[in-house]
Amino acid sequence: MQSEHMEKILHGMIKTMSSVKPPRMTALRELHEAETGGPLSILIGTILSARTRDENTSAVVKKLFSKYKTARSLARARVSDVEKIIKSTGFYHVKARRIIEVASIIDSQYHGKVPDNLDELLKLPGVGRKTANCVLVYAFEKPAIPVDTHVHRISNRLGIVETKTPEETELALMKKIPKRYWLQINDTFVMYGQNICKPISPMCNVCQIKKECKYYKTNFAS
Repeated sequence: MQSEHMEKILHGMIKTMSSVKPPRMTALRELHEAETGGPLSILIGTILSARTRDENTSAVVKKLFSKYKTARSLARARVSDVEKIIKSTGFYHVKARRIIEVASIIDSQYHGKVPDNLDELLKLPGVGRKTANCVLVYAFEKPAIPVDTHVHRISNRLGIVETKTPEETELALMKKIPKRYWLQINDTFVMYGQNICKPISPMCNVCQIKKECKYYKTNFAS
């Protein structure tokens, strides 16, 4: 994919969102911008964000890290105390044990610092490619393409890729999209998926990139 085409898509998404209603930041962008937004809060925030709303994730992570400021203090936390803080994120029994386990490994094996490369991140329990890539992008600003349901759906709708799984989408996007855009993909596509290109009833009428969109051409273009 040529740089001009990707530029057009990203610019069109931002322009569309601004004209409809400026979207709120994604949870990970919010954590990245926060003063306390170190790599550990991004990693834990990504784990907690599974199956919960963005605004919920941000609030919970801030509360959690106001009490546990380091991997060591989180590793030594009581499960019941962590459960109380993260309860609103759902699946909190599993998530509480998982984040304590991850904090424990980071404290004991990585001297309290979150690793900044994909292979080491993938060794952490419960950390898949999406979570690892989120940490690379939002904690370390290293080029990667985290693919969640929004990125997967929109990439296929636009016709940038034709893939069945997020893992396939990630690999296909890495081949097609110039590396200079990788840091922007997740944040922009996720906001677009939450606000405009929704799973059901996408707002094609306001979308300013529909001329680039395979889904629109197939379903609505005369």
